Amino acid sequence: MPSQDKNTAKDIAARANAEQLAAVRIAINEVDEHMVGLISRRERLVRRAGALKQDEASVRAPARVEQVIANVRSYADQQGVDPTVVEETYRAMIAAFIDYELKVRRGA
Repeated sequence: MPSQDKNTAKDIAARANAEQLAAVRIAINEVDEHMVGLISRRERLVRRAGALKQDEASVRAPARVEQVIANVRSYADQQGVDPTVVEETYRAMIAAFIDYELKVRRGA
């Protein structure tokens, strides 16, 4: 019978873990929803900035990209977040926004 008690304890622990994981996923979904709202705001600002730029080189603006990366790495350090994860996330987002802005400029 002791092995049956262990299985029951394992089952209880597994259910508790599953419930905690479900709760964490709900919280992640809430964060994702908030982040999409922020990305929407960023897109509107990118459109405004794009209208002020002279050419495609000013859209790509590698010096500005590096300035943004330095800023977000610093913010990550201040908040105890892995700066490499933040940098990689921002590089992907910036690349997507550059592509978007170039399409808008070209009327695509």
